[in-house]
Amino acid sequence: ASSYKRRGLGPHRGRLNIQSGVDDGDIYDGGWCAQYRDKMQWLEVDALRLTRFIGVILQGRSSIWSWNVVHTYKVQFSNDSLVWKPCMNGTEEAVFEGNQDTETPVLALFSTSTVARYIRINPQTWYQNGTQGDICLRAEVLGCTLPDPNNIYAWQTQPTESKDKLDFRHHNYKEMRKLMKSVNEACPDITRIYSIGKSYTGLKLYVMEISDNPGKHELGEPEFRYVAGMHGNEVLGRELLLNLMQYMCQEYKQGDQRIVHLVTETRIHLLPSMNPDGYEMAFKKGSELAGWGFGRYSYEGIDMNHNFADLNSGMWSAIELATDQSKLINHYFPIPENTNNISTNAKKERRHSQYS
Repeated sequence: ASSYKRRGLGPHRGRLNIQSGVDDGDIYDGGWCAQYRDKMQWLEVDALRLTRFIGVILQGRSSIWSWNVVHTYKVQFSNDSLVWKPCMNGTEEAVFEGNQDTETPVLALFSTSTVARYIRINPQTWYQNGTQGDICLRAEVLGCTLPDPNNIYAWQTQPTESKDKLDFRHHNYKEMRKLMKSVNEACPDITRIYSIGKSYTGLKLYVMEISDNPGKHELGEPEFRYVAGMHGNEVLGRELLLNLMQYMCQEYKQGDQRIVHLVTETRIHLLPSMNPDGYEMAFKKGSELAGWGFGRYSYEGIDMNHNFADLNSGMWSAIELATDQSKLINHYFPIPENTNNISTNAKKERRHSQYS
């Protein structure tokens, strides 16, 4: 970068969707901020090889205390980082629209793609409010790298496939349902697919059951439930559960004794997507433009991670109020009523100050 205010606001913090800490001023601030407030400031990206650049996505600075956004900016290209050429719009230097708020990603596509190694984002106007008018941004550069004619080991750049034969991809709702069906068809004797209901938009909440007697509750057999995708845009758990059901099916068929023991001695329920509505919203918009919060909540705006059904509260109160506790299960140790109620106490206190 041309400059930066401090380490926590250095160019390495200028990546799209990077999040700040609770407080400003630490080494984990939410963006790149230039030290100076003029039109000579820039953030530069080295693509390491020739790249066909097609656009930029811009965000403001992530902070709960500061408001810093770039309203307009220019773009320059270079092959050696010494000589720079501006991005043009016909015969004039192009000026791109930036942000009006700090979180919404704004996409700008170039009128024509440009091949170069280096690209600079050069802010022209920004939010100014006295001491709060710093030049700050987060960005993503869009483009495709070109083949390197000097690379004599081209085979090293070829993608390698997994040896596990697992489907390591992101799966939208339709693809998730297709994968679950394929696992059920491959292992019909130990799997069962059922639905626990529908989302607000009508998408079924599918569960994969894995057991040697699917669909049957065996007395004394431990049961486990794994739930993923409460936040629709946090997809790792969803993919891990899909990979887990694939893996258990494959290994069971191959006679892996660890998996055989799990299948015969336990009953496992896998719910890969508790919030399919949120996933579909984020999936359709794309990870760059969705931002960190889009798709996190349900279609109705509910954070399911903080609204998860509490199935134990009724049982606890039943034990607490029961006249004959021998008729109730004793898995839970009841908390006495007088220790878990909210109460307010007032106490008079006197203090005497001493002065020397």
